[in-house]
Amino acid sequence: MIEGKKVLTGVKPTGTPHLGNYLGAIRPAIAMGEKAARHIMFIADYHAINAEKDPAVLNQKIKEVACSYLAGGLDPKKSIFYRQSDIVEIPEITTILYAYTPKGLMNKSHAYKAQVDKNREAGKPDDDGINMGLYTYPTLMAADILSFDTEVVPVGRDQVQHVEIARDIAGAINAHYGRDLLVLPEFYIDENVAVVPGVDGRKMSKSYGNVIPLFADDAAIKKAIFSIKTDSRPMEEPKDPEEILVYQIYKSIASPAELQEMGDGLRQGKLGYGHIKNMLLDRVLKEISQAREKYNYYMAHFNEVEEMLAEGAAKARPLAQQTLKRLKDAVFGR
Repeated sequence: MIEGKKVLTGVKPTGTPHLGNYLGAIRPAIAMGEKAARHIMFIADYHAINAEKDPAVLNQKIKEVACSYLAGGLDPKKSIFYRQSDIVEIPEITTILYAYTPKGLMNKSHAYKAQVDKNREAGKPDDDGINMGLYTYPTLMAADILSFDTEVVPVGRDQVQHVEIARDIAGAINAHYGRDLLVLPEFYIDENVAVVPGVDGRKMSKSYGNVIPLFADDAAIKKAIFSIKTDSRPMEEPKDPEEILVYQIYKSIASPAELQEMGDGLRQGKLGYGHIKNMLLDRVLKEISQAREKYNYYMAHFNEVEEMLAEGAAKARPLAQQTLKRLKDAVFGR
């Protein structure tokens, strides 16, 4: 579904990426970029300001996510890589989309409904703390997608709704003007993308505080791995590997031979929890060693990253300008 298509991926700057981000988002996005006819990768900084109002914190998060994707192997010569806020056509296209976006679609948005539910649980008014950026989030995302004639948007299951809303808006505009002004995007879910457990067994997430840091020093990574929950069974007691959290995390990163070795050792009572944690530590350090070196370089030389982002915006803007012109010609009868 990706091969030969125009693919778009966005990432919101939410802080330093962890192992789960690397395996479940960064690496798959880069792999998709290799297959697509055109791959657009953008940092969704306009989306981020709905929650993060401190410019210093926001800029640090933008730096971290940009450097993380470049360190992970994103090639700005093959992928169009830019900051959302550098594409000045996006807000103008969003304004046009508003006129064709039913309010009911925004009422059904997962992000808005989740915040309303949270307010109700806390005994607060439904819209307490909800700004218009959060409420209209799906329309801005639709503009991100539709501005570039995107054919495929890789998403997780919780983000399918955003692509469907973009299709609904584009379909309404095309129907109103009787022609295909906008491409109807399709969502793509990669069933093989790793969902990495955190050190407490829940999905690895910064909000849970259960992550294995991606670009920290060896000591911090070791501390996180050795905090993974285990039980008190002795080494010699045979264990089902699938019941062991260390093994579940190892599955997402190990080779088949490495996984077989750990699984056999647990089943045969030949490996203790200390052994398998060290095996996981060695594998993680091996996996991220080159990426960590690149990450530290880009963070220290962010002016080079700024140049890459500017070059990406220069490639992206003419595409958005074409879409904007089609829309304005139709809307204003030019």
